[in-house]
Amino acid sequence: MDKQVHLRDAAKLVNDRDTIALGGNVLHRSPLAFIRELIRQNKSKLHIVKTAGAHDVDLLCAVGAVDTVSAGFISYETKYGLATHYRNAVQAGKVKANEHACYTVISALRGAQMNVPFMPVHGLKYGDLLSMNAYFVVVEDPFGGEPVTLVKSIVPDVAVIHVQACDRAGNAWIEGPKFEDVLMSRAAKKVILTTEQIVPENRTKQKREQIDIPGFLVDAIVEVPKGASPGGCYPKYDIDEASLKHFITLTDETAIIDYIASFEKIDYRSKGERAAW
Repeated sequence: MDKQVHLRDAAKLVNDRDTIALGGNVLHRSPLAFIRELIRQNKSKLHIVKTAGAHDVDLLCAVGAVDTVSAGFISYETKYGLATHYRNAVQAGKVKANEHACYTVISALRGAQMNVPFMPVHGLKYGDLLSMNAYFVVVEDPFGGEPVTLVKSIVPDVAVIHVQACDRAGNAWIEGPKFEDVLMSRAAKKVILTTEQIVPENRTKQKREQIDIPGFLVDAIVEVPKGASPGGCYPKYDIDEASLKHFITLTDETAIIDYIASFEKIDYRSKGERAAW
């Protein structure tokens, strides 16, 4: 079954107020072309889930598209500084931050994968983090009597994951670190893949045992070369430092919208998408 769609049509699968799990980690293999399309479509009140985010979450917060963020870490890597749009939105009360450790995000997604309402977390028994997130509860272990922390499961409405390659049925491979992407694909109600390239199905047969995300889990795929830019996508391209440094200086929303518009030739350039027009 051919699941390839236009980037615009894939973004229409996301509704306002949806809980969205974003693949990748910090500036690496994040689905940034898809995020820019969400902004073009004026999606709003989104709940973003990620272990460690950066430009993806910062960009969405810069245009007021986010209601809640559940994450263990949101910031750029050291040389780029803080995610100021995210930080300002939280401090102004425009975005609710559900403070997590990265591992508790993983645990919450594992709960969704296993179709249970919560997961126990070993090691998180004390500290301010417990008081900062209403989705953590400390209970008594009914077997041993010791305190144990439970984290409420997070069931994403949509997981959006950028991969290096997949076939038209959605069978996908991830080169390099997989981060939490495989887990997200099992936890979410819908899965959307953006991919650097779509490969013939005979490649799937040759690499069947190496498939990370099977096609039966995938609802839509979009071929978007450089779909993680200005972040990096190993081993195809590295981080675009000039673009990120420019974005970090932007404070006016009009300038940010212009910045997003500057990526349209990249986001819409795949052969499959041009044919769909």
